[in-house]
Amino acid sequence: MLPRSSKALIALAALALPAVANAQAYQCSVPQGRISLPQVERDGPVRETRVTGYTLALSWSPEFCRFREDAPQHARQCSGRAGRFAFIVHGLWPDGPRGSWPQWCPTQRQPSMSEVRVSMCMTPDVSLLAREWAKHGSCMTSSPDAYLRITRILWNSLRWPDFDRLSRRRGLTAGDIRRTFAEANPYWDAEDVGLVVSNRGWLREMRLCYGADFMPTACDARRYGPDDDEAVSIWRGL
Repeated sequence: MLPRSSKALIALAALALPAVANAQAYQCSVPQGRISLPQVERDGPVRETRVTGYTLALSWSPEFCRFREDAPQHARQCSGRAGRFAFIVHGLWPDGPRGSWPQWCPTQRQPSMSEVRVSMCMTPDVSLLAREWAKHGSCMTSSPDAYLRITRILWNSLRWPDFDRLSRRRGLTAGDIRRTFAEANPYWDAEDVGLVVSNRGWLREMRLCYGADFMPTACDARRYGPDDDEAVSIWRGL
């Protein structure tokens, strides 16, 4: 569960940062009608273990939407009608000891519609929001709204370099992406940034590694991804 001191630390850190350039959602619009959260089916075992740290998983939306523009289930994120997205939050995941992680902790609660609504430019898919709370957030706190608020605080504390411009760099490597992000975020080092790439070398996700105190920490091998000298391409999609 989230320690009280960590909650205060996150709030203070967010307030201390200068204004953040939000380059992750181009003209994102929040739905005005009623939002319905789907029922989430558990797809793995319940694991209630000690939380030793966290991972903020960020999906590179142009790559995710590359062949999904016409998929009805991904219309909000990929059709362009609700805006154009760059990185979006896939989820905030608790980590456990010895390479394990807690998941699917028992809960009957769901996030409030107000919290879901204000999270939909961060994570544009309500099904994903519901699943991330049920699978991961339920092992961090008893309050689904607190889980979404904590995720948004971490998200809003990040500064974003121009990834469109970075994608045009010749000879781009995984190390270049890590260093560029760290240079834009004074509390981060390149070793705190994990990457996920496709088998053809296209950037799919960034995994930001936090300690139990919610401060950036070096990623372990499981989360770090490709070596720094490995070539990586970034699909712009615009």
